[in-house]
Amino acid sequence: MEILFYRYNSICEPDILQTFRNFGITVHTEELEMHNKQTSPRECAEKVSAWILQKPLAFVFSINFFPAVSYTCEKLKVPYVCWSVDSPVAELFSNALKNSYNRVFLFDRAQYEFFAPINPSCIHYLPLCTNVKRWEQIILGMTEDDYLTYGGDVSFVGSLYYEKCRYDSLLQAQTSSSGLPVSGVGKISDRTRGFVDGLMEAQLKVFGCNFIQKCLPEDVIREIADADPGFYRGADTYGDTDRYLVAHQYIGFKLAAVERERTLNRLSEHFDVTLYTRSDTSRLPKVRCKGGAGTLTEMPKIFQASKINLNITMRPIETGLSLRIWDILGCGGFLLTNYQSEIPSYFEIGRDLETYESAEELEAKVHYYLTHDEERVEIAINGYEKVAKYHTYEIRLAQMIKVLTDNG
Repeated sequence: MEILFYRYNSICEPDILQTFRNFGITVHTEELEMHNKQTSPRECAEKVSAWILQKPLAFVFSINFFPAVSYTCEKLKVPYVCWSVDSPVAELFSNALKNSYNRVFLFDRAQYEFFAPINPSCIHYLPLCTNVKRWEQIILGMTEDDYLTYGGDVSFVGSLYYEKCRYDSLLQAQTSSSGLPVSGVGKISDRTRGFVDGLMEAQLKVFGCNFIQKCLPEDVIREIADADPGFYRGADTYGDTDRYLVAHQYIGFKLAAVERERTLNRLSEHFDVTLYTRSDTSRLPKVRCKGGAGTLTEMPKIFQASKINLNITMRPIETGLSLRIWDILGCGGFLLTNYQSEIPSYFEIGRDLETYESAEELEAKVHYYLTHDEERVEIAINGYEKVAKYHTYEIRLAQMIKVLTDNG
């Protein structure tokens, strides 16, 4: 079997590429978008067409959905298989999602339930996983110095989302014709800002249920969308992209920034908290900030050496388990994560990992597990064993191929 892997440099790609090859599949790679992020749909289509016309491909594969690839495969009657690992993904609103040669796999069940009615026979649910063997190679080689360097009571690895938050730019003062700021005047009204602030405060108190998208009035959506000249408006869409993007890409990213800042600051008042990030950390005065960590080299050592690994899922991932959850467990780390409604489908809370549903519960569980070493270590081992047995790339891609085989 031969396939084409259309790459754009997702951190998942090397593991998936190697797993396909371990299955005996001949994998050709198209790396155009790894080197040129401004690749046009036409350039993409031309590259994919050339591969299809010269190779007997069983299917074309990508991480996340590329409409140009989908249209090309539809025209040339070759299955297009993609696996979504992010949320939100605006491209899922393209009319290309309706193509009959699509085989789209979505990791978040809420995301799946939202998009599946558009093309029921061609859209499937598939959770994420991890590469336990890769992590084992690093962890088994860790030294005492590694444990001293990367160990800590509470560790968090991830973005603070300040630099990714487009909503913040809408709060900044506008400029006059002379280029000077107009004092107190932002790009959105005080009324809209107040509404969004209140909505975020309400959402921050609720775990396991995301209601922002349903609660947005049309006038608030219009104002936020119109205020950003760079707002995504695809010419080839079928649904209400504005509501979805305002809820997830604007308010959702802002919510992630607020939640992570508040959570880390609160914990750092009482515990030793270490943060690994490339974001601005000036608002976290008591957090031990160490800069970014190498995903394939340092991150597994942090997960293994830390007493508690904190996960704070960004709210646009509504029900699903982010890649960070799988990776922490796959490294044998103890995981304390916000509750997501899909967690009980794969793990036993209190046995394989721990969850929290309020800031108060988070603080209490951090204190408890820092003072109950044996219980904490046992949970970490259980989580690792569960992932190693049921949630590796070999298992997940075998599940994917079974769906492809069963559905033709």
